[in-house]
Amino acid sequence: MSEKIIVAIDAMGGDNAPKEIIKGAVCALKENNNIKIILVGKQEIIDNELKNYDLKSYENLEILDAQDIITNDDSPTWAIRNKKESSIVKGLNLVKDKSADGFISAGSTGALLSCATLLLKRLPKISRPALATLLPNLNGVSLLLDSGANVDCKAIYLEQFAKMGSLYMEHVMKIKNPRVALVNIGIERSKGSLLLKEAYELLGGSKLNFIGNIEARDIPYGSADVLVCDGFIGNVVLKHTEGLTKGLFHMIKNELNKNIIRKLGGFLAKSAFIDIKNKFDYNKIGGAPFLGLNSIIIKVHGSSNYNAIKNAVKQCVGFIESDIIGQIKDFPGE
Repeated sequence: MSEKIIVAIDAMGGDNAPKEIIKGAVCALKENNNIKIILVGKQEIIDNELKNYDLKSYENLEILDAQDIITNDDSPTWAIRNKKESSIVKGLNLVKDKSADGFISAGSTGALLSCATLLLKRLPKISRPALATLLPNLNGVSLLLDSGANVDCKAIYLEQFAKMGSLYMEHVMKIKNPRVALVNIGIERSKGSLLLKEAYELLGGSKLNFIGNIEARDIPYGSADVLVCDGFIGNVVLKHTEGLTKGLFHMIKNELNKNIIRKLGGFLAKSAFIDIKNKFDYNKIGGAPFLGLNSIIIKVHGSSNYNAIKNAVKQCVGFIESDIIGQIKDFPGE
């Protein structure tokens, strides 16, 4: 690893690119003098956006020209073959060539995962990389994986997800002996699909702090630190959590505006509502790493603002400093 941690960022990915992406990169540089950022994307567009900033103090910012953009409508396999000049492919190649220590993108999840797996390869003992997302709960956060990368899984994949998630929570989030649970339709050992029953047996025989099954309704209470499931279940849990949170805040706002007494009460409790809302703001977390690859790759939400990009850079630095990849490499195989 170079003296400065070098983070490559896809400047063209996401709904708010390039404005919010570049703003986030600049904010990250303001806060940390020990990093270097490479913005990957269309040179002329990035240059034009950077005119809004005084770059005299941002000597650690570079641009890598990439004239293609992979969209959400592009097939990942087609994009890899036909858009080699895209910001995702060129950014990942920086990591592959050791010219960058990590890569961040708000672009297509499928294309990012497919390209990263092809170019960077999986760690030796990992069958499938998992998308790991932090979910807020009453006690802090839980790590949900897989949250969308692998719809079809084998029990051994879930065991590997559990091991990677446990290492992440211990070394990155500093939670000692994290509790691991399978997301299931009941807490009984006999509940669930054949996949979950088989995974239960594997985890029950492992050295992890496996506490059994957890129902989705118990997730917000922080009953487990690592939530393990296939990508289909994980993505449903993630999207439902996002939608329910937004819906509840919208409902509360409507109810508080119905009369003057409620408005007054809402005004008095405004700071409490803001604090709760901030706990569910994915922009404050940053992004979700793909665990199980040879390098640090972080996927940020497609509608992320500058704050998410800034915090994703912090995440990237934290992952590298905690050597999470080395920790995963060292755990026992099958």
